[in-house]
Amino acid sequence: MSSIYIVPIWQRENHNLEFLRVRISEVFKKKTVIYDSKKIDLNGTYNPSRKQYNSSQILIQLLNNHPRDTFRIIGVTDVDLFIPILTFVFGEAQLNGKGAIVSLHRLQNKFYGLPENEDLVKERLIKEAIHELGHTYGLIHCLYPGCVMNSSTYVEDIDQKGDTFCPSCLDYLEIG
Repeated sequence: MSSIYIVPIWQRENHNLEFLRVRISEVFKKKTVIYDSKKIDLNGTYNPSRKQYNSSQILIQLLNNHPRDTFRIIGVTDVDLFIPILTFVFGEAQLNGKGAIVSLHRLQNKFYGLPENEDLVKERLIKEAIHELGHTYGLIHCLYPGCVMNSSTYVEDIDQKGDTFCPSCLDYLEIG
């Protein structure tokens, strides 16, 4: 039986990802497992001039180091991610592919100089993880404001949407 794997990647703080495992399993109706891979090396993905990590390079490592029964795989890190054409990204995924990555870095209030709120960070992480996994199923950004596939340029955009798919996206997924 194939599974969705959640891979913690070089997290400075020890984040318990069980809440994320449970929610992803509920949404995608697939066995979801937290998988501790020691093979992801962030050193070569760091860009010193940007002080960020290239998410595409990390994604390649994830895709080259996954269990045989992988249906989908998503890395979770707390480093700041970028792709060359954008200042930063909350995450990245292969459209119609197997892999995705999300970062907690800009999901935390402390990044914006605000009081920490762990419940809010968990909500944001769930939304972004489901969003990125949605891309792996072939979903593109949705115009429906409450849909988890709605684009998020700013963290406030994440806060405004839900953690579920709109009826149109759900029909496309054929998991509901």
